[in-house]
Amino acid sequence: MYHISDLKKYMRCPRLFVLDQREEQQERPQSFLRLDQTVTDLAAQKLGIRDAFTGSVGDPKEKALSALADYEWLIKARFEYDRLRVKVPFLHRLPDGSYELYFLMLGLFPMDNDMLFYSSMVWVLEGNGLRISKMHIMHLNASYVRNGELDVDQLFVVSDYFYNGRHHPSKPVEEAVRESIRDLHGPLRMMDAALLKEAPAPVHTGRCTGRIVCPYYGSCFVSEAGMPFNSILTLTASGQRYAMKQAGKEYLRDADFNAIEGTRQQYAQIMADHNGGVFADRCAIQAWLDDVRYPIAFLDFEWERYAIPPFDGLRPFDVVPFEYSLHVLEEDGSIRHSVFLSVQDDRQDMIRSLLKEMPPAGSLIAYNAEGAEKIRLQEWMDQFPQYRSDLEKLTARMKDLQQPFMSGAVYDTKMAGSWTLKSILAAIGGQGYKDLDIHEGMSAVYAWRHLDREEENVDRQQIIDDLKAYCSMDSYAMISVFQWLQQLAGQK
Repeated sequence: MYHISDLKKYMRCPRLFVLDQREEQQERPQSFLRLDQTVTDLAAQKLGIRDAFTGSVGDPKEKALSALADYEWLIKARFEYDRLRVKVPFLHRLPDGSYELYFLMLGLFPMDNDMLFYSSMVWVLEGNGLRISKMHIMHLNASYVRNGELDVDQLFVVSDYFYNGRHHPSKPVEEAVRESIRDLHGPLRMMDAALLKEAPAPVHTGRCTGRIVCPYYGSCFVSEAGMPFNSILTLTASGQRYAMKQAGKEYLRDADFNAIEGTRQQYAQIMADHNGGVFADRCAIQAWLDDVRYPIAFLDFEWERYAIPPFDGLRPFDVVPFEYSLHVLEEDGSIRHSVFLSVQDDRQDMIRSLLKEMPPAGSLIAYNAEGAEKIRLQEWMDQFPQYRSDLEKLTARMKDLQQPFMSGAVYDTKMAGSWTLKSILAAIGGQGYKDLDIHEGMSAVYAWRHLDREEENVDRQQIIDDLKAYCSMDSYAMISVFQWLQQLAGQK
């Protein structure tokens, strides 16, 4: 028996499919998205379903077929056809004996970029003799703002269209799905055959390191784990880096200028290798530093993202910060530090604490400020307009420490093609994260969930200490990077 996820893995990479099928224990990764309520139950309320058959994990394929005769609505029913098993969110029998299918998408603007999922479900249903006459897609409403009790009628949108990149309805759901339906008997037999052989040899494609890096990437390309920092494979945004390596161009300095995209970051990488490891556009760095004023506040947030808004003033997929760390660097070199860690809805307490601890003047620096910390402050302005004026003053003082790196003004080959704060800190030999129990952002979120959900058998104080240590390292690391930029520019 296969699931749609197996089919998608095979289509992505036969080796991925085979290795995944043979894995003895597959640990399910934790979700980056917080989901405390069952979306299917909430969607059923939106549809006004009172009496329905509800499927369960492990149901035999005959159970859903039998339920068709007794129920008008089927929820999470399991169907199989040619050993392909699907879970159907909502299936509704119409008076003429046909069925309307409701896809359920945990997102705001469903697009037609996952048609294998939708079309495979219809293929299985119609393979069981069901006539699907209508198709809809349910998704979360981007405009809904919670105010009091959760309003499921406003929380969801039932759409007959997929959306385009500008978030406008574009192609009808039924038309798009019908155009994508294909006979899956052949691919399913190819999957059977693949499991009877050794896993195919690894072939590097763009799918290996797309939006989600393949979990087997490290084992498929073991040699890359020990590659030098200045390997041509670290060339960012390059579609030809593997071709260049195969052509014998081992290092960044060997890059074929006719085969690169010519971005500023690529230029910085190549020049860094030519310069012995570091490239620094001192004029550009100095121009960035000239706009920095003491005292300098370095701010880092940790936050949770909720699919269903848990508190007033929040929309679906909104973010709620649960911790901040603030280091303040004075011109004489002295440093003070403050940290705030919340457990429940302490947003206003956190805002008041931040405003109290923030120096009244000087620059406010964050790494990826434009994509993170500044957005968090702007969200607070909308949720708590009484603090808008003070928060606007903070955003006006904010500078993004990522800007010199992303603009190609500076690069150290020891960054190995990564522009994260951790990579930069490691490259310059700063105090690292290796001695901390929490090493990266999502681990912090997972740890915090133990506190927020008040789980038993956890050492709450240890989690609190670990979270404070990790977030504090993030804001302190920015001081080290900032001072490194000063050195590169020839300052103290």
